[in-house]
Amino acid sequence: MARAPVMAAGGIVLRRGEPPLIAVVRQRKRNEWVLPKGKLDDGETPKQAAHREVLEETGHEVAIHEFLGTLVYQSGGRSKVVHFWRMEAEGGPVRKLMNDIKAVDWLTLDDALARLSREYERVFLTQIGPIALAAAGLVSSSEPTPPLAADDIDAALQSLTPAEADSVDELRHGLLQKVKAWLRGEA
Repeated sequence: MARAPVMAAGGIVLRRGEPPLIAVVRQRKRNEWVLPKGKLDDGETPKQAAHREVLEETGHEVAIHEFLGTLVYQSGGRSKVVHFWRMEAEGGPVRKLMNDIKAVDWLTLDDALARLSREYERVFLTQIGPIALAAAGLVSSSEPTPPLAADDIDAALQSLTPAEADSVDELRHGLLQKVKAWLRGEA
């Protein structure tokens, strides 16, 4: 039987300005640039975890806005399900970064996409980044969101290890039911 997915949450963290900026964080252990996110603590809702994780990883207090979407990927042989909210940071940091994080950078959407180390996060931010900026009123919502090209999807799938590729069918069939049960509080 498949192990339960790891549940996590995070934010697409925006800072108003010209141009608007998006937070990315550098992990100390792997030296990778990622979106700020982390695992839920016992008894935490995904939204509470997203707020806590973003504060710990960016050092900034944030206002949480609408839910943006869910990213599912393989990590350590398990499925990881990460829920993301649009967040906005104002002012400077209010606390030191957690020990797991080496740095936080505030970048334009294009620069954030270029900086992210993981292909699946780049694909996710390619789709969600423009939506988050439009929802915040930082770009015109009449600007079309670039569609995810079949080549981008194929490239993301090609980056999977054989074990991850083997699990895609299992994820498609079982993960949605697991997430629904978890959201209902049954898992």
